[in-house]
Amino acid sequence: MTYAHWSVRVVSHMIDILACGAPNIIAGVFDPGNVALQVGMGAVSLSLLAYNRWYLAGRTGQSWGKHLMDTTMVRSDGSPEVGVLRAFLRDLAHLLDTLSCFVGWFWPLRDAKRQTFADKLASTAVLSTV
Repeated sequence: MTYAHWSVRVVSHMIDILACGAPNIIAGVFDPGNVALQVGMGAVSLSLLAYNRWYLAGRTGQSWGKHLMDTTMVRSDGSPEVGVLRAFLRDLAHLLDTLSCFVGWFWPLRDAKRQTFADKLASTAVLSTV
């Protein structure tokens, strides 16, 4: 079992954020003053986030970013299916990674299993598939 390197995880996360936020970004570029459009595209972005980060990653272990970066999310015991609820709670727990002055986001640099605080709380790990 090879744990995914921190830099690969960062790129994977950025791909997910940009892909899910693309509708808002595009709407903001083409019609920044249109509040109704921004709200509508916010709903589209939230739907994409729910599908990609919670449903898809929870069922398959791979969000779009993880798929592109050849990584997969598993339970800490090695079980392949994390589950939708655990994937959602893991993303929610990333707030702790942020609220700790971003220490949690950098924790994988020194952790044996390369886990963030959210990974530890959700009992997940991210593995390299290559």
